[in-house]
Amino acid sequence: MIAHETTPVPQYAEEVILGLTSPHKTLPCKLFYDEIGSALFEEITRLPEYYPTRTELEILRKYSREIAVSAGSPISVVELGAGTATKTEMLLRAISWRQMRVKFFPVDISPSALSEAGKRLRAELPGALVRPVIADFSDGFHFLNGISGRKLVLYLGSSIGNFEWNDAIAMLRKVREQLSAGDALLLGTDMVKPAEILVPAYDDAQGVTAQFNKNILVRLNRELDANFDVDSFRHIAEWSPARSGMEIFLESTRPQKVTLRMPRLTVQFRAGERIHTENSHKYTLEMVERMLCVSGYNLEKTWFDSQKWFGLNLARVRTE
Repeated sequence: MIAHETTPVPQYAEEVILGLTSPHKTLPCKLFYDEIGSALFEEITRLPEYYPTRTELEILRKYSREIAVSAGSPISVVELGAGTATKTEMLLRAISWRQMRVKFFPVDISPSALSEAGKRLRAELPGALVRPVIADFSDGFHFLNGISGRKLVLYLGSSIGNFEWNDAIAMLRKVREQLSAGDALLLGTDMVKPAEILVPAYDDAQGVTAQFNKNILVRLNRELDANFDVDSFRHIAEWSPARSGMEIFLESTRPQKVTLRMPRLTVQFRAGERIHTENSHKYTLEMVERMLCVSGYNLEKTWFDSQKWFGLNLARVRTE
């Protein structure tokens, strides 16, 4: 016990306690992205079932120059939730053709992912000034204030879909509050499509997504001195048409009791009881335009892949 008392409790512990003691148990999806989780997600992006990354890459390959022209110049580029920033290189290259020097600020909660992004981009784009920012978005977006000049903020992937509708708007408004007239947002949105395409993307045949989901329990075992029996939870991915989203859970396969020693919490699970770990909402173009409008932006242009499965939306800060 003395060892536990001298080890600092992670900041996220309160969120874990609140989520696991609520009537419908939840865990914050930001806990996915420790070093192991980030590596697993990179593996997911290469799976045949996981279409978002390759469709977004298709858009960037085809339209990066057009996006760069539409965004304007000179600009600094800030990427929220950048991870290893593998997709961003094409856009940065296109922007670098339009201005002498590109300042790039990848922002992420994972230091290891940012380190990898920095090393690769400095090698492949020597004309880019890479300035990684380690940040948890729950602390706000004040770091945007410290970046001078016009900015293009990237929020790629289907990350906005992890938020409930009102929370997505609140998040986009918080970003908007730190931006100025002329600044722009490039927002990635996963579009509504049939369940037979969506479900396998979040429950692949190789089980990588299941491993990614369960890694959240592995992390709690390690960092909160918990004793989750990871094998007695199964990965669930369901499409909810009413909520226009994929819903991801960990389901207890038996009655069990779990102890988290760091926050001194014991949690009971019934057989079949679920922990909600993630949402991934899907959008129509009308939904995207409405979300951006009420958040303080004007949608200027959307680029789609050939199947219109994914969209990159350029929105400009609206001056009130």
